[in-house]
Amino acid sequence: MIESMLVMNKRISIIIFVLVAVSAIISSCKDKRSRGLEYAPNMYEPIAYNPDQKNPNFADGKTSQNPPKGTNPVGYARFDYPETREGYDAASATAVNPLVKNKKNLLEGQELYISMCSPCHGVLGAGNGKIVELGKYPAPPSYANGVSSRGGAMKDLTDGKIYHTMQYGINLMGSYASQLSPDERWKVVMYVHELQTIK
Repeated sequence: MIESMLVMNKRISIIIFVLVAVSAIISSCKDKRSRGLEYAPNMYEPIAYNPDQKNPNFADGKTSQNPPKGTNPVGYARFDYPETREGYDAASATAVNPLVKNKKNLLEGQELYISMCSPCHGVLGAGNGKIVELGKYPAPPSYANGVSSRGGAMKDLTDGKIYHTMQYGINLMGSYASQLSPDERWKVVMYVHELQTIK
């Protein structure tokens, strides 16, 4: 009796195994690209339109749209002075450092200046940075005693002139707009004014 039950259980197990194997083979033959059971399909089948896809929700049929006029991206500070001599002069006349001059801002400005500017301008702004000492690049003018390539004494540079130069660059100095945030640039401006007074 026990033997017949064991044989019957063995046959049932074999039949179940064969049915599962046949159903697996049949289901896998339907679609070669099918991955079978999908877990969290919204992770790889996006609901949103891709920027380069056609989109029936807009009159021009494009997904990527220009932002509304006068808006700024998050974290972006507008600097409405063009990269021209006129923009430089306008920034000189009207752009003023919005940050309060205090010990914290000056210290942060000094740290940023030392890491970003001193390789060329020197730790004290004398134009004797480590890059200049290598002899491959000309020395930038000293903040206290030099003459600007745009005319005028470096010690007389205004907030707007210094910021404009960091925003766009000049001569061999490239733009620092991507390396320093607007607040960081203003802190460096604040610290450069301290260097302009060093004799």
